[in-house]
Amino acid sequence: MKRVYAMALCLALSACDTKTPGDPVRESHHRLLEQFRSWARDTDESRTARHAQALYTVQLADSDDAYDVELKTDLPARSAKAKELAELFRTWWDGDDGDGTVRDLVLLDARGTRVDDHLFPALGNGGYDVAHYALTLDYTPDGNHLTGTAVITARATQDLSRFSLDFAGLRVRHADIDGSDARFSRKNNKLTFTPARPIGKGKTFKTTVRYGGEPRMLTASDGGDEGWIETDDGVAALGQPTGSMTWFPGNHHPSDKATYDIDVTVPSEYTAVSNGTLRETRQRGERTTFRWRNPEPMASHAATVVTGVFDISTSTTDDGLPVYTAVDPDEADGPVDVPDLVPEVVDWASDRFGPYPFSSTGAVVDHLPDLGYALETQTKPYFEEAPDARLVVHELAHQWFGNSVTPRAWQDMWLSEGFATYAEWLWDEEHGHRSAQETFDSFYDGTHPESEGIWDFPAADPPTATRVSDPPVYGKGAMTLHQLRKAVGEDTFFAVLRTWTREHRHGNADTEQFIALCEKESGQDLSDLFETWLFSADRPDAIG
Repeated sequence: MKRVYAMALCLALSACDTKTPGDPVRESHHRLLEQFRSWARDTDESRTARHAQALYTVQLADSDDAYDVELKTDLPARSAKAKELAELFRTWWDGDDGDGTVRDLVLLDARGTRVDDHLFPALGNGGYDVAHYALTLDYTPDGNHLTGTAVITARATQDLSRFSLDFAGLRVRHADIDGSDARFSRKNNKLTFTPARPIGKGKTFKTTVRYGGEPRMLTASDGGDEGWIETDDGVAALGQPTGSMTWFPGNHHPSDKATYDIDVTVPSEYTAVSNGTLRETRQRGERTTFRWRNPEPMASHAATVVTGVFDISTSTTDDGLPVYTAVDPDEADGPVDVPDLVPEVVDWASDRFGPYPFSSTGAVVDHLPDLGYALETQTKPYFEEAPDARLVVHELAHQWFGNSVTPRAWQDMWLSEGFATYAEWLWDEEHGHRSAQETFDSFYDGTHPESEGIWDFPAADPPTATRVSDPPVYGKGAMTLHQLRKAVGEDTFFAVLRTWTREHRHGNADTEQFIALCEKESGQDLSDLFETWLFSADRPDAIG
């Protein structure tokens, strides 16, 4: 029988036209959803806690300022518990929990376009899609002072009398919409605008925000540092999952990708590196401006600015792709020659995963050893210190899996980290190290140094935001891919990967879409495989 999906609303949680973030309706709505998910986990239906957009789909159609709702309930359930869950949902849909029915809450609070991301419900905003960010930044390391102007081009997906951006810290000095001054207010990390005239659905509009101050570092959900992080000779702006809001206002959810122009002015003894291709370097007096363009869509958490003193290397891949690497002199004597390794890995990965998805590539090797992680910033992965070959492979694999094909919501993180981890296994297998099967076995029996904790929860269901980067997402995700490879065969497996990166190039995708592709390409019912390896936390008693 086909897979059982969890039941939940296909909701867009947004700072929308009718309700502001943090209002009682939204809080009640989130409370109901969390009660629903908690109940689902208690049923031991392993997949119910993961899927937030499957069995029951709410369709909203705008008609004469009213919203029509259709509730689809035609997907069969396979167990009494699933049927019980269905009945509970129907009760919630029509019932009253003190703050109105769930239907009422949907009508009041779900008129945006973004998916329900229950791990990071405060991230992102509905009612519009961003097309382009033009960021002009002036940074002085002495005193950690940043002045910025963000010009955000977006299209309204509904009538907007107000809308919000995510923005943390930094003082807003002025804002306008299409050249007219706009009223704005701030609460927590939401910057809410009220335009002089409502913005009509379908209209493209430009929001300009001028801001400045001392940007701050955030503590990430997993306890690490993110945001605007000072180094010994500059700064590294690292955004996953929420840190980008510390240095520019935007729609900071991975489901709203956009193109970027990022101009950075720094003292002339520094280099400023960002995403994409360096269009121009211009020196004026004692300051130099570096103008970077990223013409392909990018999730905001993959945007970066790194300043410091670097040795710069430029080259091309075998296919003529421009390569730009920046290496801190303190990290020049690392395990591998990064400027030489980057084009080699890109060529290798292109043969297996499909054409490289961007118009340039490269890397930044900084000197920030206490940071404790590298990051797949788009086109130029960031390494806090000199990496080994596996780490370079991991972060460059993310250019396909995570950056070009971006998870629709954070609970689909395994589509990024599990795939990049498996790329490491493939690299080792093809370069005279352990086979992928041997690496799999060491994860299964617990002898691999990264295997601790991989059975803590299902790879496709991080229970909280604090665990979105925990071992199951990486190791168990990679194990799932290895089992898939064995089940469908070499040719089909790599055909799936290449089709996946082609069909969802520069877009967003989720786990169910990947499973559907695997079954289509293989002609097999893979329910048991994904149930065992992706949607269950249990360690299988035996492996095939």
